Amino acid sequence: MTRLRQLFCNNTLTNMAKLELDAEALYRALAEKVKAALGSADRLALVGIYSGGAWLAERLAAELQLDGRLGFIDVSFYRDDYAEKGLPASVKPTQIPFEVEGATILLVDDVLYTGRTTRAAINELFDYGRPARIVLAALVDRGGRELPIAADFIAATVELEASETLLLQRADDGSFTLSIKHA
Repeated sequence: MTRLRQLFCNNTLTNMAKLELDAEALYRALAEKVKAALGSADRLALVGIYSGGAWLAERLAAELQLDGRLGFIDVSFYRDDYAEKGLPASVKPTQIPFEVEGATILLVDDVLYTGRTTRAAINELFDYGRPARIVLAALVDRGGRELPIAADFIAATVELEASETLLLQRADDGSFTLSIKHA
C-alpha cells in the first residue's frame, strides 16, 4: 500500500508538503458520509460557506436532489475578527431561498480550522430563523481550534504548519483541486 493510500485510510494526513491531496477523492468520501447519514432527513437544506463550501454544497445538493433547498452564506460581516482583517476583496450576498425555521441545515465548508468561520455562519443563520438542527460538514479538518466547534462529517484530517493554508479550487468542469499555500 502506498504511503498516500495509508494516510487516506487512516483519514489523517501529515507531511503535506510532500503529498498532493486528491480533492475529488476527498469529496466522494465526504458525500458518501453525508448521504448515508442525512440522505432521508426531513426538511434537509444545505448552506455552503463562500467560496469553497459553496462549491461543495452545490455538488452535494445536486447529488441529494435538493431542489430549492440550497443556500449560500458569506460571513464577512459576522466574523469576530472583522475589525482586524477587514473586508475581503469580493463580498458575496448571502442567499437563503428556503425557510430556515425548523429545518435541518447541513452547513458546508471546505477547511475547518479555528472555528471562527463556522461560528460566524451559525450566527448569521439564526438571523434567518431557528433551525431544528445544524450539522457541519468539512472536506478537511486541519485542527488548531480556537472555539469548541467540531465537524459532524469530514473527509480527512491534516496537520499543517501555522504558516501553511489549504486552498480549494474549482475548475471550469466543476472538478476540485486542493493545494497547500505557504505564507
